[in-house]
Amino acid sequence: MDFYLGVKLLHILSATLLFGTGLGTAFFMYRAYRSENVEAMKVTTENVVLADWVFTTPAIVVQILSGVWLTQRLGISYNSVWFVTVIGLFCLVGACWTPVVWIQIKVRNLIRQNRPINEYKSLMSAWIALGIPAFLSVLVLFVLMVYRPWTQSIIFAN
Repeated sequence: MDFYLGVKLLHILSATLLFGTGLGTAFFMYRAYRSENVEAMKVTTENVVLADWVFTTPAIVVQILSGVWLTQRLGISYNSVWFVTVIGLFCLVGACWTPVVWIQIKVRNLIRQNRPINEYKSLMSAWIALGIPAFLSVLVLFVLMVYRPWTQSIIFAN
């Protein structure tokens, strides 16, 4: 298999892993929270935090490295509307995901301390509010990866 196709496959697999893990952990975290079952939240938050470290974090690194390499290999300008949009959305997802991880850790720790559910309700509201734009941005990123519109350099290109 040629190197380009290997990197492309790795990029697709890591994007799939990011999306699948994110959607799956969000589903289970939300369902456990809505159940108001402290034991369910305890097990779920432990596993969600673990999944972020084991799956999401490495996949983010692979996405950045493979995405920049593929962009360069395909001859797409870093000044193109497509690249600027992709990087902007990727940063938006990261700006949402970073506090989400902190919230998940904070909620997990509160549950470990046997704190009442009302102490982390506001944290979960913020978690939900940050998850919506992150999820929608990832969907748009998938569309941009497939169709690659606007790949020509924009006006301020070299």
